[in-house]
Amino acid sequence: MYKILSKEQLNPTVTRISVYAPLVAKKAEPGQFIILRVTKDGERIPLTVAGYDRAAGSVTVIFQIVGATTAKLNSLQVGDSLCDFVGPLGVATHTEGLKKVLIVGGGVGCAIALPIAEKLHAEGAEVTSVIGFRNKDLLILEDEFRAASKELVVMTDDGSYGNKGNVTMPLAEMFARGETFDHIIAIGPLVMMKFVAKTCKPTGIPLTVSMNPIMIDGTGMCGGCRLSLIGEDGKRVTKFACVDGPDFDGYAVDFDEAMTRGGMYRSLERHAYEDQCNLLNQEVK
Repeated sequence: MYKILSKEQLNPTVTRISVYAPLVAKKAEPGQFIILRVTKDGERIPLTVAGYDRAAGSVTVIFQIVGATTAKLNSLQVGDSLCDFVGPLGVATHTEGLKKVLIVGGGVGCAIALPIAEKLHAEGAEVTSVIGFRNKDLLILEDEFRAASKELVVMTDDGSYGNKGNVTMPLAEMFARGETFDHIIAIGPLVMMKFVAKTCKPTGIPLTVSMNPIMIDGTGMCGGCRLSLIGEDGKRVTKFACVDGPDFDGYAVDFDEAMTRGGMYRSLERHAYEDQCNLLNQEVK
């Protein structure tokens, strides 16, 4: 069993927990993920590694409460244990040799972007971070990003904090004044990454995006996490996020297809979430 060592509510729908999993902590790297089950009969869900402490044997994950399983996970407290916590899975984000990097994070995707920014900073790279949220109440990890970045730009859609607008706006301003980078890493909602790719493509700077499609087994056998990459010749290649990624060339990903597939079970997920919330409320009473 994997004991929860700490729990912190980052905003009304996003929670950070630290889990005792020494074998996972020993090998985990930024960009990789784990698959957990809350109970032995529970759903398997993938969560990206948001941090680790090899000495303490702990792994940190950050999750948004969007379905029944994340609602049940959020009901656990420090001292409770998870049934399964498997990983690290996937390919770690490439950081070696990078000297000047632009990190773009949107919403809970910032939880994935942060450990990458921290590793680059620790390796001596100059990190510029742009993070965006719908409003001030949803802001997470600002202090952590500021510590890992030479420059941090915070955007909110409604202007309630930082600068008003989406994350592509400061990118366009940077490129217009001649800023250049070795690499750009963007992690967030699919639609955000799609438009980041459109904004960055004219620069020719390599762009990496982290994909989080529907995933079940984490080994490439189920095929649920497949996505299409489109080459410069127009040919399509199928990849599997769990074993080939989750990082991919942001200019090659077919985001429209990914968004269609990602919404396939949204109504079922919402129904399961409401049922789980009703059950948890009954248990509290």
